[in-house]
Amino acid sequence: MIDTHAHLDAVEEPRAAIARARDAGVTRLITVGTGIESCRAALAIAEQHDGVYAALGIDPHQAGSEEAERVAELRELLGHYKAVALGETGLDYHYGGDRKLEQRQLFESQLSLARELGLPVVIHTRDANDDTAAILGKHEGTVIMHCFSEPGLLAAGLERGWYFSFAGNITYPNAAELREAAARVPADRILVETDSPYLAPQPLRGKPNEPAHVVHTVAALAAVRGEEADELGARIDANATAAFALP
Repeated sequence: MIDTHAHLDAVEEPRAAIARARDAGVTRLITVGTGIESCRAALAIAEQHDGVYAALGIDPHQAGSEEAERVAELRELLGHYKAVALGETGLDYHYGGDRKLEQRQLFESQLSLARELGLPVVIHTRDANDDTAAILGKHEGTVIMHCFSEPGLLAAGLERGWYFSFAGNITYPNAAELREAAARVPADRILVETDSPYLAPQPLRGKPNEPAHVVHTVAALAAVRGEEADELGARIDANATAAFALP
């Protein structure tokens, strides 16, 4: 089993969390950087552990800041042997509606870099469906919708062959529309994540999340899709191998 999106640099005692994940059957992890120093920390963690890889990006919350001017540094970090994707990047108009132009500029510059390097992109999007769909509609390359929570983007993503990664929020009582979307994702395009230390699944809600907890989300997805959890977990692992070109 794999956790395709965890912020291990924000998890208390990452080494212990990785060990607990292994005990739970989570053998591979992708830790995610959200800015240059976060990316450096993600790579340092990945270097220390077999089966841990890194996705590196500058997230939309930093659009318009000095951090957004560091894409050249990001290019260098993405050359690391443990770097498997660019991201998270994208648009968040819920918390950045006053910087829409700056967000789009940062997003497009990172998409251009991903195309240049031949890397998949991990997308954060919130309350920005139209612009996200328009920008990604011009992007050629593998797209992973991280913590998918915008069912309005499902049709566009299905048409373009995006991967959809579901997190612990799919287990929440008010997430019926999200569960309906999860049931419609093709078997070869579904992924799972924890977004640790955020979005702990319902049985652990209110506590810090960690990669071992991805098993709860896999179980919820399996129930929604009418599948066996073990079989779904294995298929998601295979999907992640393809999406991120993992060894």
